[in-house]
Amino acid sequence: MFIYNVTVNLNDEIHAEWLKWMKETHIPDVMKTGCFIDNQMVKVLYVDDEGHTYSIQYKFLEMVDIEKYQKEFSQKLQAEHTTKFKDKYTAFRTLLQVID
Repeated sequence: MFIYNVTVNLNDEIHAEWLKWMKETHIPDVMKTGCFIDNQMVKVLYVDDEGHTYSIQYKFLEMVDIEKYQKEFSQKLQAEHTTKFKDKYTAFRTLLQVID
């Protein structure tokens, strides 16, 4: 199993709106792509960054799943996030492999 991890740091100004939008719109839209089997969002504690930091984790079974997501869906979904929250956040993405 694999995890597509998106870590986002955002400022206080957009925190409540961003959290609501992620839960009600963005994460459901990502899951509707059919590329992921599960997700979770966790708050990162005790970081030196200002504002709020979250890790959104999407689980998938095969590398072809993330390749499909990146090819067919990620650009549009990331653009929606960028348009809505502009320069009030920073984000980075990582791929992780679950070790049993």
